[in-house]
Amino acid sequence: MTTNPDAVATETPLRRSRSVERLVRGTPTSDGAGVKLLRLLTQPLQRRLDPFLMLDNFGSDRPGDYIAGFPDHPHRGFETVTYMIAGRMRHRDSAGHEGLLENGGVQWMTAGRGLVHSEMPEQEEGVMEGFQLWLNLPSQHKLCEPWYRDIQTGAIPEFRHAGVTARVIAGHSHGVAGAVQREHTEPLYLDLHFDAGTRFEQVLPPGHNAFVVVYRGELRIGDKPLPAQQMAILRNEPEADGVRLEADAPARALLIAGRPLNEPIAQYGPFVMNTNEQIYQAVEDFRAGRFG
Repeated sequence: MTTNPDAVATETPLRRSRSVERLVRGTPTSDGAGVKLLRLLTQPLQRRLDPFLMLDNFGSDRPGDYIAGFPDHPHRGFETVTYMIAGRMRHRDSAGHEGLLENGGVQWMTAGRGLVHSEMPEQEEGVMEGFQLWLNLPSQHKLCEPWYRDIQTGAIPEFRHAGVTARVIAGHSHGVAGAVQREHTEPLYLDLHFDAGTRFEQVLPPGHNAFVVVYRGELRIGDKPLPAQQMAILRNEPEADGVRLEADAPARALLIAGRPLNEPIAQYGPFVMNTNEQIYQAVEDFRAGRFG
């Protein structure tokens, strides 16, 4: 684990925090071979939260809710970021990558031109909890070479200040570079752990779309409460230079932001391209066995 307790000295105080545009409760659903989950970022929100395409929260201590996992399935045209809060998940794909995702670890996969992969629980009991985020690729990189990286919990940079621990999965926060950087979408992905009576400030470029998901306890932005298991979409306000999150009691949350691509989005299940013709080609390529 990389820690930097003095990192916040490099960050100037916010002039004004973004406010909450709206709260999204999410849709209970299932995916894979019946894994129960809460879909927080759905297809109708893709334009509003560009470059992010989907966010799922899975979490249960009942093996029947997750044990069947996510058998072989294809992807093309975007990246998946899986963050494991608790439990163990085995990844295998058609490019020959394999890894074990454990507590606090991240799996970052670029599907690019096409992959078939599986994500299967490596436990028969206990809690399985985490998030999967879909991050779009710019048009010129949608057919790039597939890429995969397992980031174990000890390799995720952290810093702690004034009662808040920040895990920097992607982007930069208070002088700390995250485990992953992306040039075109510039994603910020923070896991924030608050002690009671603390606050956290994060600078955000005004043009970036951003949201917060509280997964333990409750936070506030100004006088607006952010309940657990809901997504708070942050308003894009030119006069706001970031966001200020406050906790009256212990809480944990994800803060995610990114630069929009402002490109057409065509999606058919696990394929995300720019045109319907590209979707037809993706389906044809998959059926012809061209995904590795």
